[in-house]
Amino acid sequence: MSLLTPAGLDGWHLPNRVVVAPTTRARVPGGVPGDLQAAYYAQRAGAGLIVAEGTWVSERAVGFPDVPGVYTEAQVAGWRRVTGVVHALGGRIVLQLWHTGAVSHPDFLGGRPAGPSAVNPREPVHTASGRLRTGTPREMSPAEVRATVADYGTAAENARRAGFDGVEIAANGVYLLAQFLHPRLNRRTDAYGGSAAARRRLLAEVVDAAAAHGRVGVRLSPWWTGGLFTVDEALRAEYEELVAGLTADYLHLRGPDTGPDFAAFARYRELFDGLLIVNNGFDRESGNAVVEAGIADAVSYARHFVANPDLVTRFALDLPTAPADPATFYGGGAAGYVEQAAAMAVVSR
Repeated sequence: MSLLTPAGLDGWHLPNRVVVAPTTRARVPGGVPGDLQAAYYAQRAGAGLIVAEGTWVSERAVGFPDVPGVYTEAQVAGWRRVTGVVHALGGRIVLQLWHTGAVSHPDFLGGRPAGPSAVNPREPVHTASGRLRTGTPREMSPAEVRATVADYGTAAENARRAGFDGVEIAANGVYLLAQFLHPRLNRRTDAYGGSAAARRRLLAEVVDAAAAHGRVGVRLSPWWTGGLFTVDEALRAEYEELVAGLTADYLHLRGPDTGPDFAAFARYRELFDGLLIVNNGFDRESGNAVVEAGIADAVSYARHFVANPDLVTRFALDLPTAPADPATFYGGGAAGYVEQAAAMAVVSR
């Protein structure tokens, strides 16, 4: 078994195990996907699975410029064109659902962001005015929490109407669902805080709301470190409990920043019996190794796919990969997005 062998997920056939990781590129002014996004994802349709970039579930979720949404009919129509092209080329694509919570800014919302508790996460925020810092958010009321769960359900329904094969819930990094999981940021004493089980409740309800409309995956980052989001052994044990009870179709783990850690991923393989996708620091050789060892079912790539839309072909023919250019990661036009410095066509070495 290797990256280039097929995989199955509940009647869903993946022709290979090379996955496009969700990658924010900040090229969707107005939040409505257009020609550039259709071309971008079409170029990567040879992947076993595409996880489309993080996408706002509602106006209340916004926290980064020029990121798409899936809460208006115009956005649904824009995404429908993207999924239509990907499917016409034989691809499979799911949509990552995103909410920034406290890691947003009044510039986006017209007022203070809301989070699990009134605790400043002390994170940078990228706005049209430049890089700013978070302030102290409002604590979400119980009604706002329930409305957020409903937003995720509606977003999942809209994703289905737009032609996606499923959705992925972004519970990684420093954003809303990760905020609720973290005891430093979630100091609530109601049904959504006060214990590890209560802090997990919002994610569980979001997964259930999304699953009512089709396949659902969850992305987690149990090793995330930095600022208030530092993960210690006690919190990592809570993540293990979370994964053991997860009802999602697949789990997408962002690994440690130190690179592929097979032992760390193997612990979660023991806890989760659905499709397991691992991410962060993998290349062709280490990706094959983690799949061959039975630790993961698939591997997702971000930078590699940014610079190499034909990554699966390059892996298959053992061709070199082009390096990604960080100057083109966020914002801009076609350069570094659908036009690459290295030719996409496979050439002999």
